[in-house]
Amino acid sequence: VQLQAYGGGLVRAGGSLRLSCAASGRYGRTVSNNGLGWFRQAPGKEREFVASISWRGDSTNYADGVKGRFTISRDNARNTVYLQMDNLKPEDTAVYYCGVSRYSGATSDPGSYASWGQGTQVTVSS
Repeated sequence: VQLQAYGGGLVRAGGSLRLSCAASGRYGRTVSNNGLGWFRQAPGKEREFVASISWRGDSTNYADGVKGRFTISRDNARNTVYLQMDNLKPEDTAVYYCGVSRYSGATSDPGSYASWGQGTQVTVSS
């Protein structure tokens, strides 16, 4: 499965961005049975969990620092996962990656993810 993330950019603190990540696979492979997630990596730091969503979209999981500001959602018909980011802060600046979990739940464990997108840069100015 290949993942294409887009929607990043430069925004001022307090602003919003919506990230999208579209999955495509050979032989009609879909991700509708897989959990999906977003992680991010800031310069000099390790990749960290941001949010995840179960295969049906009925369960979500968020990192403490983004709760109440970010919303993850998915459209299985489009094989796409979204991350709505509101009230952005400078500390949200990072490259954001989407991933496909090996499992159906909403997991925060990066080791559970089998495929990753190429990342999209989000920069929040103060």
